Amino acid sequence: MQNTVKTAISFTGKGLHSGKPATATVVPAAPNFGIWFKRTDVDVGDRMIPARWDAVNRSPLCTKLENKSGLQVSTVEHLMAALAGCGIHNALIEIDGPEVPILDGSSALFVRGVMAHGVQMQSAPVMAFEVLKEVTVRDGDAVATIAPSDTLRIDFEIDFADAAIGHQQKSLVMNNGSFARELCDSRTFCRQADVEEMQANGLALGGMPGENAVVFDGDAVLSPGGLRHADEPVRHKMLDALGDLALAGAPLLGHYTGLRAGHSLTNTLLRALFETPDAVRLVQCDGPMAARLPGHGLVWNEIPAVA
Repeated sequence: MQNTVKTAISFTGKGLHSGKPATATVVPAAPNFGIWFKRTDVDVGDRMIPARWDAVNRSPLCTKLENKSGLQVSTVEHLMAALAGCGIHNALIEIDGPEVPILDGSSALFVRGVMAHGVQMQSAPVMAFEVLKEVTVRDGDAVATIAPSDTLRIDFEIDFADAAIGHQQKSLVMNNGSFARELCDSRTFCRQADVEEMQANGLALGGMPGENAVVFDGDAVLSPGGLRHADEPVRHKMLDALGDLALAGAPLLGHYTGLRAGHSLTNTLLRALFETPDAVRLVQCDGPMAARLPGHGLVWNEIPAVA
């Protein structure tokens, strides 16, 4: 059956790119509502923004949603990954600014908040998108593919010149709590060479090494406390991919492969999937199928504790 949160849950922090304070409150929603954002700081016009692939205003550094009136909310990927990883299908996210708070740069605090307050089973069956044809998109040397699978599996590969990152590869099936256990505490990362350029362009103004991001410079990890995982960068890219795939509008049953892929390319992949005739169909999940969806089998004691 579909799930929502049992009670409203608030998360307060600052935006990674804007540096501005923000509070996002995840509110229970009715069956078949889906995931929507509501800009509570706006007094007039359409304040509702759908968390859906066709509302993405594509950006290389974060996932930004925009409604038909031009109202936006950005950096939604970590919260979306947490909701998907906790098996939340319906929620209204009330937010008092244009960017979701970054918290510690991962999804762990979102996951712990949702699970601490509880998940409410609802009266409607879960619907999922079943991938029927392989679809691939490319942008230079970056590639993203979605192929048929009876569960959601994510494979990711990255390759950076910085020796502290280098070549990393990982594969995970997203059920049985694997997102919370393996990925949710992996933080966003960047190279020191990119920090000044981003900040000069008005981005990463809220970034703090060690507090909400991991910064690399050659063979050095500049963030105090070092890494949470030896392969934290590729784990974070998989976290991002889950959050971006959650914008399909329902859970996906498919095998996603990302090679140097990012937010924009994953959204391009979703657009191509839904635009390819007979590549995907919406199905009602029976018990065994639902057990293969993200969020199934999540155990509180397996959620990493973070400072």
